[in-house]
Amino acid sequence: MNPAETTTQLGQPNATAILFFLLFVGVTLAITYWAARKTKTTSEFFAAGGGVSAAQNGFALAGDYMSAASFLGIAGLVATSGFDGLIYSVGWLVGWPVVTFLIAEPLRNLGKYTFADVVAYRLKQTPVRLSAAVGTLTVVSFYLIAQMVGAGNLIHLLFGLSYEAAVVIVGAVMILYVLFGGMIATTWVQIVKAVLLLAGATGLAGMVLSRFGFSPLRLFNEAATQYGAEVLAPGKLVNNPLEAISLGVALMFGTAGLPHILMRFYTVPDAKAARSSVFYATGLIGYFYLVTFILGFGASVLVGRQAITGVDKGGNMAAPMLAEVVGGTGFLGFISAVAFATILAVVAGLTLSGAAALSHDLWSSVVRKGQAPEAEQLKVARLASLFLGVLAIILGVVFKGQNVAFMVGLAFAIAASANFPALLLSMAWKKFTTNGAVASMLTGAISSVLFIFLSPTVQVDLLGNTSALFPLRNPGVITIPLAFIVGAAVSLLFPEHESAARFAEVKHRMHVGVPQPVPAVAAVAPKPAEGPPRPAATGSEAKA
Repeated sequence: MNPAETTTQLGQPNATAILFFLLFVGVTLAITYWAARKTKTTSEFFAAGGGVSAAQNGFALAGDYMSAASFLGIAGLVATSGFDGLIYSVGWLVGWPVVTFLIAEPLRNLGKYTFADVVAYRLKQTPVRLSAAVGTLTVVSFYLIAQMVGAGNLIHLLFGLSYEAAVVIVGAVMILYVLFGGMIATTWVQIVKAVLLLAGATGLAGMVLSRFGFSPLRLFNEAATQYGAEVLAPGKLVNNPLEAISLGVALMFGTAGLPHILMRFYTVPDAKAARSSVFYATGLIGYFYLVTFILGFGASVLVGRQAITGVDKGGNMAAPMLAEVVGGTGFLGFISAVAFATILAVVAGLTLSGAAALSHDLWSSVVRKGQAPEAEQLKVARLASLFLGVLAIILGVVFKGQNVAFMVGLAFAIAASANFPALLLSMAWKKFTTNGAVASMLTGAISSVLFIFLSPTVQVDLLGNTSALFPLRNPGVITIPLAFIVGAAVSLLFPEHESAARFAEVKHRMHVGVPQPVPAVAAVAPKPAEGPPRPAATGSEAKA
């Protein structure tokens, strides 16, 4: 079976794509109008009032996580590199058991809106929240740049619009979602997007397999016939074992440190629903990544690697080109609109998590010391959303034409190094202190940014130098242990008796969701609270 002739409609206005795009935007704006009428408090703006069911949150988590990088990027990597393209999907998927067993329940029981609530629960509020906000906003900014630049390039190819117009459209629609509908609108946008993406990818995979008698083995054999047996073996994309380990740990633990993912656990009513939502999300995401494997090999066989890289060097148009080959321009239009919806939903989630860091962590907790009235908090939250939306548009335009693939890896590396170690140590280690948390988060953020800047990804691929000072493309295997070690060492050097004394309360609250510690003589445990109230500030915290 020979690849199809390279006569593609990419880069020309597609009536079907525009129709589906307008339909999606119309439906989601109607959802936003409905959600705006229900969004009257800060809790509803940031956490949907805790009223999202486990199944709904599972679909929303999947929608938040399955970005354009997952749909377009992994299919492109498999199409151009074969088996090794799956390393990203495996790395992203195996992070979810970590979230299930270590993060979901304690996060829901201890926090309110952001992961900084958990880290700062028994520590001094001001320094911890400032450090956490630095990591959160850095992750969100780099993730936003990657999504916005990706949106510009994607829509330029798929809809025939100019790059700048595409960036402005994505930013404007996303601002409407977040500014008026908050988490309620964002949740339903992500649910709709997840259903569309899973349906589109499943339909596309089914059309591919129909060409091979619905036998994946025949598809793989055809790929091996065209490109050699090595297409089914590892080693082409990542051939250094240490590089593979470093990339794997960054993707795995980065999942457990992404602020827009962690924020979703506050939208459900209790810890049981938080765990269940991760179960639903893991199943949906795992199925989706298996489907992208079919799409990648299908594109390499039916479209051809030369045609794919001829349109986009990174192979990101493999899935849309495959849709055109097996389903015509109409199906290309549908898949194009789904890809655009994917970017819109992810950008909305990122913006909301950044707004939570600015409004809840910095303004309400640090500047106003927890004394801001409800109306003021909501106003600041909406202003922060507007600011981040405008910033995303500006960054998308400024970084036009840049290779931003490294920014997604950077976001995961920062999340894994700056957020995850401090989050885990605060929940699991009695001797963890304020100074230790600040040192861990700043060390993880600064070292990951520095090492990636010195890596071949930036120095060789981006800047065109002949060599790099740091040999690994992803620094996770160095920066994640470094953040743990620094956090532990500083905590031991500067002990904090008050935070250690509150660890029993934290441990109890993590498991049963009760804000007060249970006396040793208590025979009956208090009834769990319906939602996690803000932890009361101790004397030292009030002074911080």
